[in-house]
Amino acid sequence: MDPLFGDELVQRPIPELPPGAHFVPGFLTLEQQRWIVGQFHRWVEGPVPLHSTTIRGNPMSVRTVCLGWHWRPTGYTREAVDVNGRRVLDFPDWMGRLGRRALTTATGDESAAVRYRPDTALVNFYDSTARMGMHQDKDEKADDPVVSLSIGDSCRFRFGNTETRNRPYQDLELRSGDLFVFGGPSRLAFHGVLGTRAGTAPDGCGLTSGRINITMRVTGLSG
Repeated sequence: MDPLFGDELVQRPIPELPPGAHFVPGFLTLEQQRWIVGQFHRWVEGPVPLHSTTIRGNPMSVRTVCLGWHWRPTGYTREAVDVNGRRVLDFPDWMGRLGRRALTTATGDESAAVRYRPDTALVNFYDSTARMGMHQDKDEKADDPVVSLSIGDSCRFRFGNTETRNRPYQDLELRSGDLFVFGGPSRLAFHGVLGTRAGTAPDGCGLTSGRINITMRVTGLSG
């Protein structure tokens, strides 16, 4: 492609989203993405490794490592009782700061962002065959926003309504470095990933293939 007219020079449209949902293309720089990918390689070494969570007897195609709290379909625990019983890594302070900056950028509400204190992150890895069905993030006792960051291959992300997995919904392309936030009236919106586009990870992001998705949440739990 002619470098004078690369994709990075074309302004990406911001779709009209339901109240409480926000999309910020290119939030993370390539340098920040590479650094986070380096952290990801440390996280998957354990104490709890990258794993496929089993739902209704079937393993998910997405593989996950958790920080702060361990998620499974029955809720959150400190120990990964369904993997190896070991306690998950602490939620890093820098990620909390990043989450607050993300909220400020996405919503413009700096006062609300200052109060944002995420205490867990689900870090999902998608290979070229991984999908995630429409679901709600409803295992948290708090209703603070979910902050989602994408690194690596682009994906087709479906964001729906709070009542049903069916329409109305809209599909977005999430690329490496993109930020998506949903809170307020969209906090319990159904959403999912229909697939990734192999070979779309940008040079310099730290991943040669696959997609990392980090979702920060506030559990509302203690202990």
